[in-house]
Order: sequence, then C-alpha cells, then structure tokens
Amino acid sequence: MRHSERHRTQRTGWLRAAVLGANDGIVSTASLVLGVAAAGADTRAILVAGVAGLVAGAMSMAAGEYVSVSSQADTERADLARERKELDDNPEQELEELVSIYVKRGLDRSLASRVATQLMAHDALGAHGRDELGISDTLAAKPVQAAFASAGTFAAGAALPLLTVLILPRAWLMWGLAGSSLFFLALLGLLAARTGGAPVLTSVLRVSFWGMLAMGLTAGVGALFGVSA
Repeated sequence: MRHSERHRTQRTGWLRAAVLGANDGIVSTASLVLGVAAAGADTRAILVAGVAGLVAGAMSMAAGEYVSVSSQADTERADLARERKELDDNPEQELEELVSIYVKRGLDRSLASRVATQLMAHDALGAHGRDELGISDTLAAKPVQAAFASAGTFAAGAALPLLTVLILPRAWLMWGLAGSSLFFLALLGLLAARTGGAPVLTSVLRVSFWGMLAMGLTAGVGALFGVSA
C-alpha cells in the first residue's frame, strides 16, 4: 500500500503573499477609516477615503510583490547561470562539492560519492541548485503568482471594513469597525494557521495584536488632528 504524505511547504509562496495582502487590506483600510472617522468626517467622506485606500493599496501591493519577488527570481537565475558555467568548466570540483555536502549531512564518503555521481549524471544543475544553493521548483520565486495573490487578498480584506461602514450607523461606527476588524483579523489568523499547519492560537494572537495596535494609533492621530481642526 502506497504511503502518501501531505506537506504544506509548496504553499509558502502564495500563502505568504495572501496573508500579507489580506492582513494589510484589513489593517490599513480599517485604520484609515478609523482615522478619518475620528477626525469628524461624515459617512460619504469616510467611504471615499476607504475606497481610495483599497484601490491604491491593492495596486501598491501588486507592484511591490512583483518587484521584490522578481528581484529574488533574478538572483536565483543568476546563481544558476553561474553554477551552470562552473559545471561546464570544473565538473570534477563540482562533484567534490556535492560529495562534501552529502558527507556533512551524514552519509559515509563512498555512498556520498555514488549518490553525487548518479545525481549529476541525471541532472547536475538541478542537484547543485537544490543541495548547494537551496533553489528548487517548490520554493522558487514566482513574481506573477505573488502579485495576484497579494493584490486580490488585499482588496478582499479592505472590502470588509468598507462593508462595515455601509452597514453601521455613524454613531456606532468607531467601536463597531474596530470590533469587526479585530474579528476579521482573528479569522484571518485562523485560516492562515489551518492552511499552513501552524499553531492556531499563536497565529490569531499575532495578527490581532498588531492590527489592534495599528488601528489604535491611527484613530488617535485622527482624533488629535480632528480636535485641532
């Protein structure tokens, strides 16, 4: 009977971008709305500010993720190109490097030599990329995937505080928005932990704490400038 295992490492690329996008969408939009509301703005002005924050934030997240992950991908390609040249110029030295890596990982030298020889005969660049450079298909940088995941989840996260603004009356907006946003953040922490196999309580507390801090500081700034005005 074939034994199958379910690992979550292949999810780290898009999961990181998705959690970052959704968290930033909730926190930044809720903080922006709370700051504007604390300054005494009416519901229409609050919505306009929130929608502007959603669009600008989603575009910024997409651009930022694409640029940063593309830089990582460029570095990976450059390292692989350098490794390909070294394999062409000094195959014996590259074989010895691979043998040394396997010896350090616990294989005896004769077995390490056989393993390295067979792997290099099968896919020399793949073996060195994986075992020497730490680059694999599973963990390779994917700029477009990261950009879409981050922008989409930012927009989804930012839409939640805006829906709260539409539903709640102005008199209840401050406390209702803060409470609902904390609930959404806790739910995000739960979903991220379940998807990535991380401890649930730690994830929920981490996301909720930093979101609460950001919203509190922004609301304080809004109230300060609102009073000053």
